[in-house]
Amino acid sequence: MNSVEWAGIDWLGRGWMLLLAFTAAVLAAAALRRASRHLFGAERAFGLWLLPPLAMLASQLPHLAGGDRAPLPALVYLIASAIGSMPAVVSESASIGWRSCAAWVWLAGVAISLGRAVLAQARYRCLLRGSIAMADVPSRWPVLRAAYADVGPALVGAWRARIVLPADFERRYDASERALILAHEAMHARRRDGWWCLLAQIAVALFWFHPLAWWALGALRRDQELACDAAVLREHGTQRRSYASAMLKTQSAPFSLPVGCLWSPRHPLTERIAMLKSPLPGRLRRRIGGIAVATLACLVGGAVYAVSAPSGPRPGMAAASGAVGEYQLDMTLELGTDDAPASHAERMTLALCMRAGKSGTVDTHGWTVEATPVPEGESRLRIDLAVTHAGGAPVARTQLHGALGESVHAEGKGDDGKHAYAVDITPLAGCPARTATADTGARSRLISQAVRNESARAVAVSVALAAGLTLVNPEALDDRPVTLNFDRIPAERAMHLIADIDGAKAMFDGNRVRFEPK
Repeated sequence: MNSVEWAGIDWLGRGWMLLLAFTAAVLAAAALRRASRHLFGAERAFGLWLLPPLAMLASQLPHLAGGDRAPLPALVYLIASAIGSMPAVVSESASIGWRSCAAWVWLAGVAISLGRAVLAQARYRCLLRGSIAMADVPSRWPVLRAAYADVGPALVGAWRARIVLPADFERRYDASERALILAHEAMHARRRDGWWCLLAQIAVALFWFHPLAWWALGALRRDQELACDAAVLREHGTQRRSYASAMLKTQSAPFSLPVGCLWSPRHPLTERIAMLKSPLPGRLRRRIGGIAVATLACLVGGAVYAVSAPSGPRPGMAAASGAVGEYQLDMTLELGTDDAPASHAERMTLALCMRAGKSGTVDTHGWTVEATPVPEGESRLRIDLAVTHAGGAPVARTQLHGALGESVHAEGKGDDGKHAYAVDITPLAGCPARTATADTGARSRLISQAVRNESARAVAVSVALAAGLTLVNPEALDDRPVTLNFDRIPAERAMHLIADIDGAKAMFDGNRVRFEPK
């Protein structure tokens, strides 16, 4: 599996973990918000909405490498293809197409969701045309009088917050009500509620396919208003009747405001009126609530971070502490001569594992490939490569330089002027080939494959690649052509059949296969 495919799998894994973290955190906030409001007040209940962004952040944080692993042998090699191209490689490449389709569908949904929010915000801002600045209103934030009676009161925007009042503000409300409305919108600005709205809209755009995201947006806006009401009443607790009167005089806004806070949102006013009748929690209860919310946030973030820890190493990333200095070289070589047609060129796909500065060698089909990885920095390697045919002088001896997870390429004529070569190498940290073949269930994996006039060695290699088995001595099988049709049979049985046809027997040691003469 090349670095591009691993990047796709890594993208899916991170997205899946992000989705799980968001869902769990929203469910936790939904389960606790009413009880928290009753025990500690609406302000502390609103703090529960810190959980989703914190959990999402924790799910994406990098993890330290795990503990030491068991020592690995100096060399592991898997021959993925001996002659020609392998069907399994083609099917693997095609299998990543659905990931691209899923990514495009998700991106389209994100674009549509963000576009709708931007258009709604733009429509509301269009209603502010003709607004007049009210310089006589004492406020840290600009105050505008709208040209229409059904626009405002509201706080509009996040980084350039402005308070918008309706055209009939002075006629509709008395002096105490006007002061409370201004205090309410100023409290929204002080609490940075515009930023909360912006963050919520981004989360909904990312999870547009998730029904819980849309519910969470509405619940957050309701808790936001209740928290703001509670904060205002702490400073103007003696004017509850005027506060309720101002709510009842404000008609429900027919316009959506994605980034901003409307004085009278669309949710029923019963919760807000009911809160006005209840006593506010004291300072001690609010402090206890703050400690409880902070503790819960740490527990949720820590739990998500622990759960998101990878269960194993990812190719192309930094090596874990137990495999420092070990590298895997995924190699594809095409080797031929001037006398042979291009269709007869030897094509080999190898995975070589060795420690830094140590040479790894594999002999197959009369060719010898020797490679030595030499670190050139934190994530870069120099690869000393030598390719030899039939025990003669090296066909090619070259040095390649590249970063972990990125492919490097070299091609040309050999030193003897006769043999041509082309090589692609992707260096990876650790030895993913050994990890991939460590699954004890590989021998029982079902194989479905039809081959006609292929060499026994090539068929065995194909089955090993599909099942995740390691071939210890594939050269023990010869090149006699075989025709087989495997229809969902275990990989171990398939290996025995191949060996029988070739006059050998397959010996298993875990997931390692060795061929011996009968």
